[in-house]
Amino acid sequence: MTLTSCTNDLEVTPKDDDEFLSETFFENPESYKQVLAKLYAGLYVGGNDGDGTADIAGIGGDFSSYLRLLFVVQELPTDEAIIAWADGTLPTMNTQNWSPANEFLAGTFSRAFYHISVANEFLRQTTDEKLASRGVDANLKAEIATFRAEARFLRAFSYYNLMDLFGNVPITTENDPVGFFYPEQKTRAEVFAFIESELKDLDNSLVDSRANEYGRVDKTAAKFLLAQIYLNSKVYTGTERFNEAAIVCADIINNSGYTFANVPYRYLFSADNNTNGAQNEFIFPIVSDGNAIRATGGGMSFILHASIGGSMDAASRGMDGGWQGIRTRKELVQLFPDATATADKRGTFYTDGQTLDIANVGTFTNGYAVTKYINKKADGSAAQRNDIPDTDFPMYRLSDVYLMYAEATVRGAASGNIATAVGYINQLRDRADAATISVSDLTLDFILDERGRELFWECHRRTDLIRFGKFTGGSKIWQWKGGSVNGSATESFRDLMPIPSRIIQANPTLEQNTGYVN
Repeated sequence: MTLTSCTNDLEVTPKDDDEFLSETFFENPESYKQVLAKLYAGLYVGGNDGDGTADIAGIGGDFSSYLRLLFVVQELPTDEAIIAWADGTLPTMNTQNWSPANEFLAGTFSRAFYHISVANEFLRQTTDEKLASRGVDANLKAEIATFRAEARFLRAFSYYNLMDLFGNVPITTENDPVGFFYPEQKTRAEVFAFIESELKDLDNSLVDSRANEYGRVDKTAAKFLLAQIYLNSKVYTGTERFNEAAIVCADIINNSGYTFANVPYRYLFSADNNTNGAQNEFIFPIVSDGNAIRATGGGMSFILHASIGGSMDAASRGMDGGWQGIRTRKELVQLFPDATATADKRGTFYTDGQTLDIANVGTFTNGYAVTKYINKKADGSAAQRNDIPDTDFPMYRLSDVYLMYAEATVRGAASGNIATAVGYINQLRDRADAATISVSDLTLDFILDERGRELFWECHRRTDLIRFGKFTGGSKIWQWKGGSVNGSATESFRDLMPIPSRIIQANPTLEQNTGYVN
């Protein structure tokens, strides 16, 4: 892999969906599941042939992986991660100094809208009228109805990420015309309302909880995302909806069939986390498979390869080498009482030859390396391959529902019960061999820290810090925040990312977010 090649000529524009979504294509009964698979696979890979031909023109399939881009925008600007590479404008993600010209933000925006466009076209091509005209039989029609619900969920997932990152964005659906037009920019509150409406309606059409194939979503995935937007409603709409978040979380915990994984914490991030018991709490995993997926630079391949460097033995991590890129900042390490993880098994760091302080961002050995994910099975045996990992990424898991319930309760949810919330938190801490807490310990500051301990490097941190009022400003400082070694306050307008300049050039009706200049 050539680390400096991924930003050459980054013209981030979605390709024409008609290349693969056409009337001719859908004459094949197998095509319907293939397009659904495309929507799921796009969360990991950047194109139909893995790292080769990319979905997004002018950007490598490795870099344009949805998961890789989510990691860049959700982790690098926070206290949980930092990257050594100097590709294009990537260093500004470390320091919260990005601008509308940032090509990584353009890639994120384009990837989300590409997924939306694929979902919209799939929905257009699977109406009752279209299926009847093709003579689709009743059994396949029933299956396609489920596919449509999953496509709508994945579309809502993309709209959630766009709303969370960029605020006011356009909404397009299958009812909009195909062809060139300027989609109308909606307020963040309007996007929130659209997502909420979709998720509520999907409870009628998604398959029952735990009734789908592993890796495909069900009713509980929609409920998880609904709880997530309710927990963040004050940020998105100005109105608190913590009680609704607590109600949805309680429903998931008590009625979904997903259960807390009573296995060592490390099992959740091992190569066999789809079979070793960890899968019992995985509500929405992004599936990785060394033999089935041809992507050496996207998804979990990026997270694992890029987190190996210095004196680390790549083979001990189940990988064929390291890219010396991402590690963590000392502020995450300090959330754990002992960096060697004898007091909290979740604090998994490699320290040999690494410094706790980061004097030079470009030096991988500055900052502790993170060993949370591994491409070996829980018993230490080898995965299928050592270049592409088998480790699934836990996008949504039940432990997060426990934490969301506890936070909503502490924030005043009328339906919440503090003692119950403490019990959920202590399940997490028991699994980690960390000391249990009492009611008096369950404060908002504790919950933010506990979310860091339980969920670090799972693409939640930026959103969490914003909800707690600690992402920008000076109330929480970490090394290199604002661009200085000891950290400094940043402007509050950076709680929103800018609408990328290239997107505004393509649609001049879009208005830029406050604080940014095109």
